[in-house]
Amino acid sequence: MRATAKPVPSTPALGRSRIFEVYTRICSAEIKMAGADGAPRKLPADPNVFFARLMSQLKTGKPVVIFESNSELTTMEAARTLAVSRQFLVSLLESGRIPFHMVGTHRRVYARDVLAFKAARDKTRRKALDRLARAEMRDGLYDRVPLNDSQVR
Repeated sequence: MRATAKPVPSTPALGRSRIFEVYTRICSAEIKMAGADGAPRKLPADPNVFFARLMSQLKTGKPVVIFESNSELTTMEAARTLAVSRQFLVSLLESGRIPFHMVGTHRRVYARDVLAFKAARDKTRRKALDRLARAEMRDGLYDRVPLNDSQVR
């Protein structure tokens, strides 16, 4: 037996005004959106612009994070956000590279600090990759196909 898809009803005018009202409250709560580069941005005043940007990012497969500026993350959540181990994250915290505070015996970090670190780290990585690509272009190696192990023998 196959399930049939039900048509999605259009949003009535009253629903649209309610969406705008809720979105206005969200914007006033210091909620930010971070794109693939990790840089936090204020939400646009117009919800239509917001949804268009959101859908554009998601459509191209880019990650999007929506967070409140003062939201706190556990070390596990922060590590997941940075795609590192929890132990490595703790070493970043203890070395002072990412600010943190203690809640009882547990470390907490603000989402804005984790995303700022991610943006700076990604920018540094992009610069290094750009330098490497320029050096390979200069040396005429950029278009060459590398040999695999079976061809080296």
